[in-house]
Amino acid sequence: MPAALALKPLDALPRTPASDVKKLGWRGVMKAVARSGRIVVTNHNQPEAVILPAEDYAAILELLREAASRDEAALDALRRRYDERLASLRAPEAREKLRGLLRNPLDIEGKVIAGEGH
Repeated sequence: MPAALALKPLDALPRTPASDVKKLGWRGVMKAVARSGRIVVTNHNQPEAVILPAEDYAAILELLREAASRDEAALDALRRRYDERLASLRAPEAREKLRGLLRNPLDIEGKVIAGEGH
């Protein structure tokens, strides 16, 4: 895997028409990929495919796996916090505490209250 995978926008990559792929053959296309790293294959000037080295593809997959793992970890932490808060509602004193809060609404004087303590 390359140390730093620099992903460029599609329009920043070198282009080659699909007809050149036919004319140059696979070997010719791979020489162009070796020179520029990645190539956009176009059909009537519209991008249809990107040809890139297998190691770049593997690096992209690894980056996606890492991102998915971070997302899953963040979601697990959120689930734990939700479950902890939900469990506090099941405590024996929770019913009376909630009723007390509803009987005596908080006067916030038009201000928004948010955060862990509320």
